[in-house]
Amino acid sequence: MSDSTPSSSDSGTMRVIIGADHRGMATAQRVQETLTHLGHTASIVEACEGSCDYPEQAYAVGNEMKSGKAERGVLICGTGIGMSIAANKVDGLRAALVHDELTAQLSRSHNDANVLCLSADLLGERLIDKVVEIWMSTKFDGGRHERRVNKITAIQNGIDPSKITE
Repeated sequence: MSDSTPSSSDSGTMRVIIGADHRGMATAQRVQETLTHLGHTASIVEACEGSCDYPEQAYAVGNEMKSGKAERGVLICGTGIGMSIAANKVDGLRAALVHDELTAQLSRSHNDANVLCLSADLLGERLIDKVVEIWMSTKFDGGRHERRVNKITAIQNGIDPSKITE
């Protein structure tokens, strides 16, 4: 990977950092339990008490990932939209708003997403558990998708993606 974040591990135990605003905190605790059950090390960054703003949580998760303290992140707010927008402003993060099993699989296999964004209000508990399981176990396909991820990194670095050939 050509950016400054650690490469997403595709197998074995991973360190995952979770962030949530006030609407996503209960779901974050469930996701932490699911990740632990799957054999990963999961922690919630700056647990939100009362009302809190999702950009702060996205930034905190991004900093944990950039420092190497976590390989992947999970962000949860009411819709997942705000977290996705905020997280994608952090250098090196590729945050994907996922709403079902297929988008969980494709966000990893095609886009090498390293941050999973979820809606606490629109997804049921069983679906969230399944999405987390699929997202954590899906490998990045590489190949033609590697070139596309490199083009995303180029955009982030202010480079015309049409100049990237590999």
